[in-house]
Amino acid sequence: MTGRLVAGLGLRPGTSAADILACLDEALAIAGLSGEGTPRLATLASRMGEPGLAEAVASRRAELVAVPDEALKGYEAACATRSTRIASLYGVGSVAEAAALAAAGPGGTLVQPRIATGRVTCALARTTS
Repeated sequence: MTGRLVAGLGLRPGTSAADILACLDEALAIAGLSGEGTPRLATLASRMGEPGLAEAVASRRAELVAVPDEALKGYEAACATRSTRIASLYGVGSVAEAAALAAAGPGGTLVQPRIATGRVTCALARTTS
């Protein structure tokens, strides 16, 4: 497959690195992409200070992309799933899907809709190059 893999993450404050990585690994396994290496990770800019996120990124030596909260709204139509609670907070049905697509850039495609495990959601997208 061409293009770089991007994992969009939605997480609640205080989420542990172990929970984040478990959700990421499960999404990769479901999509059959476990052997591709560490994807670029993307989440809300407002979550960048989360200690669990910083620990997860460091442990995987991953690149982390901050997506401005207001930028998610531009990806509503491309989201495959919808949470009413998340839509009321962020104006988009899935933070994970919108963050993955935003970080994938123009022409990025969703390759794994969000999955949820406890306090974390994860979705996968692929860049065009």
